[in-house]
Amino acid sequence: MAEPRTLEALETPCLALDRGRVAANAARVARHLDALGVPLRLHVKTAKSPDVTALVLGGVKAPITVSTLREAEAFFDAGYRDILYAVGIDAHKLPRAQALLARGARLMLLLDGLPAARALAEYCRRTKVAFRVLIEVDTDGHRAGLASTDPQLPVIARTLQEAGCTVEGVLTHAGSSYQCGDADCLESVAARERDGALAAARALRAAGFSAPVVSIGSTPTALAARRLDGVTEVRAGVYVFFDLVMAGVGVCRIEDIALSVLATVIGAQPERGWTLIDAGWMALSRDRGTARQRLDQGYGVVCDLDGRPIGDLVVTETNQEHGIVARRGGGAAVPLPLGTRVRILPNHACATGAQHARYYVVDGDRTVQGCWERFAGW
Repeated sequence: MAEPRTLEALETPCLALDRGRVAANAARVARHLDALGVPLRLHVKTAKSPDVTALVLGGVKAPITVSTLREAEAFFDAGYRDILYAVGIDAHKLPRAQALLARGARLMLLLDGLPAARALAEYCRRTKVAFRVLIEVDTDGHRAGLASTDPQLPVIARTLQEAGCTVEGVLTHAGSSYQCGDADCLESVAARERDGALAAARALRAAGFSAPVVSIGSTPTALAARRLDGVTEVRAGVYVFFDLVMAGVGVCRIEDIALSVLATVIGAQPERGWTLIDAGWMALSRDRGTARQRLDQGYGVVCDLDGRPIGDLVVTETNQEHGIVARRGGGAAVPLPLGTRVRILPNHACATGAQHARYYVVDGDRTVQGCWERFAGW
């Protein structure tokens, strides 16, 4: 019988995934939301993998959130039917969305303004198709959406309803939670997210719309929320893997991060304090999210094959296929012999995962238990 593959035997760079950490992260969020009495609508954009999603959801084809129509199509093919496309819809994407409806998907769309509502309404009148729609609300100035007090909320809802669409309710994403660094900040952002979404839903209901859905979410606020009365679902996805940004925000430990890039030492510049690895920005991504946090982790924290950080080594610079490993803040080099395998914890799990086509699955050790495909594209 062939010996089991180990991390030492893999071609590098590649993506390693610790299934035990994924399961523990999933259980933690499930317990928290169960205690608050609110269901999860898992965001699958981080994993982009039916195998990972099945592990997180225990094999249940539960409602999911996607960020691309490619995700919606792939997860529909994998058996998921209740799908929220949580990026503002443009008219040129509507035929693909309509095709999913025709196949039996319970697809919800998102938009954040009257022009988008009018474009969707015109398409629905012309094609005789009716979509379920959420209106995006901005509760923290992070990105898209209307203020919860915007008088256009009922106007948008009426525009959609008159075209045959169903206005399901409101959605918000507290992206500013990624700028937090302590529990007080996180709890404040989570409360503001909840209260803003509920205020927008009340405005729609006062105008005669049932607006049954109040959808909120981000990984930090999902974990920081202390009360979610009136909220009907929470969306989160990065928690499945966690990453260095989430550790800097304060919602996980380094030991909780399930994703890493396996790399090999290919050279050194001792006089500069550098070790060179074969994982550059093509493997790690260019994400520098921790640069804005109290502890700058460069392009990733360097760990041994068992996932333990090696001193204060980080990837300080990247080229396309080269990573430069050095001490955080400079100083004498930690010698890593040629051929040494290391694992790099990522700043942003979504961005790093997007550089790869598959996960090599381990479970607390170096034995590769499986290879799970992931997909890309829009």
